[in-house]
Amino acid sequence: MIRISGVTLPPNKKIYISLSYLYGIGQTLAKKILADLKIDPDTRTKDLKEEEANKIREKVEKNYRVEGDLRREILSNIKRLKEIGSYRGSRHHKGLPARGQRTKTNSRTVRGNTRRTMGSGKRKSADKT
Repeated sequence: MIRISGVTLPPNKKIYISLSYLYGIGQTLAKKILADLKIDPDTRTKDLKEEEANKIREKVEKNYRVEGDLRREILSNIKRLKEIGSYRGSRHHKGLPARGQRTKTNSRTVRGNTRRTMGSGKRKSADKT
């Protein structure tokens, strides 16, 4: 059982998949970390030696921002955008897409307009023709 940054890695998965359970580390970065440490990415987490687990833990905690630190940084960036009154900050505040995605047909759930059958949830027009 390996714990890195407060997250217990699943024992029966391959180590590169297990590392991706950490917030801020995807499969590509996990494979890069394992290549730097010369550890086989197809090894199961439970089959790792204690020294290999310590190497991985050291490398991740020293060189990468993961879990709580990364979440805190992202939240502070969003908070800064809101405080300066930027467009992206206002989109975050309203809970709408901030990167230019369309909202007419997509992001219905964010807007509270979920349609379970055709025509339900559709907003009624104000004036009749």
